Amino acid sequence: MSAVLPPCPEPEETADRPELLQLGPVGEEPCLRADAARNRARLLDAAARLIAEHGAAGVTMEAVASAANVGKGTVFRRFGDRTGLLTALLDHSEKLFQAAFLSGPAPLGPGAEPVARLRAFGIAMLRRAVDELDLQLAAEPGPERRYFVPPRRVHHSHLVLLLRQAAPDADAELLAHTLMGYLSPVLVHHLTRQCGMPRARLETGWSELVDRVTGGVATEAAAGLATEAAAGAATG
Repeated sequence: MSAVLPPCPEPEETADRPELLQLGPVGEEPCLRADAARNRARLLDAAARLIAEHGAAGVTMEAVASAANVGKGTVFRRFGDRTGLLTALLDHSEKLFQAAFLSGPAPLGPGAEPVARLRAFGIAMLRRAVDELDLQLAAEPGPERRYFVPPRRVHHSHLVLLLRQAAPDADAELLAHTLMGYLSPVLVHHLTRQCGMPRARLETGWSELVDRVTGGVATEAAAGLATEAAAGAATG
């Protein structure tokens, strides 16, 4: 590839105090009292368990109230309706993931070589997509908005930053879009549920793709670190 590329703004990565995106109403969560914040987290944990066990269709206001051992009115007061609950659940998951790759432990977070961070990022994204597949598919925006939703823009900028470090002569912006396509929940759904492909194969394929794009050489130790980091992000 040519080393002469059009100038474009450098994405920023703040390791000390990252600014995490909020998908729900701005200013809502920081104002919660401590007990209200704990109740909200308990409801979101209950909803996450229901999705893991029954898929997004199993998440109703009544089911979440029962799983969290609270009254149904509590769930409605906290989230408004089912759409508000699902949006809050995605917001919660996205904040945890962003915290992991912006300021968490290496190799997903700062401190590792860029190729190792790329591997860890994709594996964590794939695991998150498999675990939350129904929820992510339900929230998948249409073509006119798909590339402008805030979380995707943050993920893309992060990949651009790592690609510029790992492959300075490459067109990092276009390659980042290519890598994002591999991590699409729609593709993950097709490969895992329609084609029956195991998640481990997708993770191996991601590492191979990163190595081909960057010229990196995969090592067993690096692959192990990436897998451990992804597991930590998925359970964080």
